[in-house]
Amino acid sequence: MPYRSTRVVKAGAVETVSVDVVVLRHDERHLRRKLLHLAHDDVVMLDLREPVVLEHGDLLELEGGGHIEVVAAEEPLLEIRARDPVHRMELCWHLGNRHLAAQIEETRILIERDHVIEAMLRGLGAEVAEVIEPFQPVHGAYHHQGSHGRHGHRHDH
Repeated sequence: MPYRSTRVVKAGAVETVSVDVVVLRHDERHLRRKLLHLAHDDVVMLDLREPVVLEHGDLLELEGGGHIEVVAAEEPLLEIRARDPVHRMELCWHLGNRHLAAQIEETRILIERDHVIEAMLRGLGAEVAEVIEPFQPVHGAYHHQGSHGRHGHRHDH
């Protein structure tokens, strides 16, 4: 019989030892109800009231006790480095203008691999390298986790 979880505990909120882990890509971590396959060949039925975005280190609280740890899967990404902070802001603007998921850090930006975007970034003077690591993109202004549901974004304004 599979485990069942109806509650997510945010990373760092409790000290606990997990009974197993679930490894998910960034695009697999936005969910509400799904059967998840765990690292040690078990399954957990996640059944939440509202959709959430699971982050690396979050815990799925199991009915009957225990936790399953969420682990961000390693993914093929592009690592982007700018000449200076202003150049980094310009690169972020170009990526945001294309609605690309991006992990923005102090010294680099990570995005999913895309040869067209890579060529654009190089043309804008960025240093671009292929890397494989966990991906945790910034959630946009229209991302919402709470009792009011998800908010859409339209371009007819």
